[in-house]
Amino acid sequence: MNKFKLMLVVLLATSITACFPSNNSAKKEILLQGRTMGTTYNVKVVATVDEAEALQLQQKIDAALKQVNQEMSTYIPDSEISRFNQSTSLEPVEISTGFARVLAESIRLGELSGGKLDITVGPLVNLWGFGPEQRPETVPSDEILASTRSRVGLKNLRLDGNQLSKDIPNLYIDLSTTAKGYGVDVVAELIEANGITNYLVEIGGEMRLRGFKHTGELWAIAIEKPILDPSGEQRAVHQVIIPKDNAIATSGDYRNYFEVDGQRFSHIIDPDTGKPINHNLVSVTVIAPSSMTADGLSTTLMVMGAEQGMEFAVTNDFAALFISKSENGFSEQFTVKFKQYLK
Repeated sequence: MNKFKLMLVVLLATSITACFPSNNSAKKEILLQGRTMGTTYNVKVVATVDEAEALQLQQKIDAALKQVNQEMSTYIPDSEISRFNQSTSLEPVEISTGFARVLAESIRLGELSGGKLDITVGPLVNLWGFGPEQRPETVPSDEILASTRSRVGLKNLRLDGNQLSKDIPNLYIDLSTTAKGYGVDVVAELIEANGITNYLVEIGGEMRLRGFKHTGELWAIAIEKPILDPSGEQRAVHQVIIPKDNAIATSGDYRNYFEVDGQRFSHIIDPDTGKPINHNLVSVTVIAPSSMTADGLSTTLMVMGAEQGMEFAVTNDFAALFISKSENGFSEQFTVKFKQYLK
């Protein structure tokens, strides 16, 4: 997943693309689109709903995503996560169920990965110019880097049910590695609660799918070739997969980066060094039941690099595809569990 900035939901005019035949019992594919988290969302549902019901579903989706942003966007000054980050108190505070759900999974993945996924790494992300503070794109000095790293560490965060606290006053949480995936899960769960079992939900590249297209075929997803292009205009297909009833997330360093004196600096930070990753792995795709989990794991494996990432994925039985730079372009490797989804 190219990490998109979490921002306040922009409610656009409803966009529905579908044909509504006179036979209302016929299932049709309906496309609902909008903006959220600094990017776009696209929802396809296959159901026997009329235009009014589709409009109502869109409103529910917009409201749900607005709540996710209000809970977890560091770009909203009065969001739940921003208020926690701004506070210097070490006393526990009660947080929303959604916020706690994402924190719990993020902490679990962080501990499982030995700290390679660290949601307190936000100060380092900001330092390197990739966060809401929009720092200049310059290389930090060793002194500033060391000072900033002293504010980072998952061990300084405490979650007990819905009670959240910090051990150091300036601890800062950034959920950009899991919140977008969680947004996908929220929309998917909302759709299922409305009795729809055939759908595709996509937010900024993260997806969750279930059932079939209106043609009766399984959903097919194209994995993008990791071409270095910050504009996002150069796109090509690397691989097509059939995820079945699962979520899919891709993390890469080929969109969000800057260059200084010919050296490229990725937006993905290694918590162990405090610096952008520096290896040949350029893209990781993960398939899992939850988009939030797939989202977090794709970043975790991206931080680890191809060798350590593959070992970690195999040990924990994850479905993962790794694409690395090579002398002849790109090379790929995937876990046994991922192989079943290749088209």
